[in-house]
Amino acid sequence: MLRISRAALPVVGRARIYVCGITPYDTTHLGHAATFVWADVATRVLRHLGVEVEVCRNVTDVDDVLDAAAARSGARPDSFAAVQQFRFDRDMAALGVRRPIHEPRAHNHVQQVVTLAAALLELGVAYRRDGSVWFRGEGVAERAGLSADQAAALATEFGARPDPTADHPGDVPLWRPARAGEAAWPSPWGDGRPGWHAECAAMALTMLGSAVDLHVGGSDLRFPHHAYEAAMAEAVTGVRPFARAWMHVGTVRVGGEKMAKSTGNLVLVSDVVAKFPAAALRLLLLDRPWAQDWDYDPTELDAAAARLERLYAAAARGAGETDAIAAEAVSSALLDDLDVATALDVAEESGGEAARRTLSVLGLS
Repeated sequence: MLRISRAALPVVGRARIYVCGITPYDTTHLGHAATFVWADVATRVLRHLGVEVEVCRNVTDVDDVLDAAAARSGARPDSFAAVQQFRFDRDMAALGVRRPIHEPRAHNHVQQVVTLAAALLELGVAYRRDGSVWFRGEGVAERAGLSADQAAALATEFGARPDPTADHPGDVPLWRPARAGEAAWPSPWGDGRPGWHAECAAMALTMLGSAVDLHVGGSDLRFPHHAYEAAMAEAVTGVRPFARAWMHVGTVRVGGEKMAKSTGNLVLVSDVVAKFPAAALRLLLLDRPWAQDWDYDPTELDAAAARLERLYAAAARGAGETDAIAAEAVSSALLDDLDVATALDVAEESGGEAARRTLSVLGLS
């Protein structure tokens, strides 16, 4: 049985994994890559158990940031997003991240957001105001273990600002009128656009049903995005919890500062794999606890490449008396909160089947 973040995750038949995907407005950096590589490993470990895994990884291609980036480039948002999506897919393929079964795009699920908003209105957990539909978010921050001030600070990091037309500071838009020049879609409340959190809730519910077994995303998305996505889904379905387990993958930093376009400290996957084996970069991303924030040091790529060669050499060794025991120790480590570091240590020391199993399950072979 797989354990994730102290939560036991027994699965009968099929596991449903929802991965918060990209907003296709920029090239993939290591912060993005870490999340998707870890999601891939969780999928591979479950398949190692013989579980059928259904993975959904969305594309948020209806977004203000995407529109702004497209406008700066002089391109239409859909054309701009298609180019960025191509580059992302190329980087994921290089890193050995398998394609998801479902890859919904927000622009194809606007009607599902309208349906979600209408249902939440009927249930009394949303309200209309000046062409917008607001989700009643009082209590969402508290359930996430945050004070009102902490929640407001985190929301501000994603560009949210207090809106005087909302009933409560914690309320968020399910639907809002489009501004001049923005793409808009019809709704019972006028032409407009879906809210960010509602997009993910609608796509997850549409593709995977009323709940998921594992939800994966960057730790910076814990609040407000994931908290509100879950609150909306639970409110409309009555099914709790929306996600049986969460993987909030640790932030990648440079010099103690979060890797982000706004700080200008991006390390692009394409730049790294032009100089180092992609498997070495994948190993660098995985050789640590998945929830841990960490600082990228380019000198560690040499160490990762060297360790990868030692693992390949270990895998070529013949079976020893403790081969089966060591291989089982690898499986046990991976099932215990995806303890990759321990599995790698066992594989390198024991070689044989333990090393081969480790390389295979981690997608390094």
